[in-house]
Amino acid sequence: MLLPNLVPNRLEAGCDEVGRGCLCGPVTAAAVILPEDYANEWINDSKKLTKGNRERLTNEIKENALAWAIASATVEEIDEINILNASFLAMNRAIDTLNVKPEFLLIDGNRFNPVYDIPYQCIVKGDAKYASIAAASILAKTHRDELMTKLALEYPGYGWEKNVGYPTKAHRLGLQTLGPCPHHRKSFRLLPK
Repeated sequence: MLLPNLVPNRLEAGCDEVGRGCLCGPVTAAAVILPEDYANEWINDSKKLTKGNRERLTNEIKENALAWAIASATVEEIDEINILNASFLAMNRAIDTLNVKPEFLLIDGNRFNPVYDIPYQCIVKGDAKYASIAAASILAKTHRDELMTKLALEYPGYGWEKNVGYPTKAHRLGLQTLGPCPHHRKSFRLLPK
């Protein structure tokens, strides 16, 4: 069972992002504030869950959270400011759109660049330790996966309906055959040399 909060009786928002290692599409982040007494044994790092479980948990999280928000940084922003800064931008946008202001942020990873004066702590593998970060990872992944599945209909041949933009064999084969599309990140090495 993941921990509910770092400190009891404090409004803590867990934050996580998804899509940093993809060759295309936005980087997406979510921020989630869970009730202190909230517990769900199924909530875990989104990468460890099946697609069906993530989708079920997404509805559960949205219904039970005190607040939740999802935001992205575009491909153009990724190319302009780099993927790390775009990840921070997406997280800050998610935090900014929460309808409840958190007193503290739990950030998945080892670095963060805040734009708001909210205290925070970076937690490596936080999505396997804190329920709010795991919930954020689930919302971000479900949202981004849905977007990439829709984009796969507009841009067939890259396998996005399965790989959601990650550098799989099918995706790279599509790049070799079709070349990049407008959703590919120009600042990334799309094909091995």
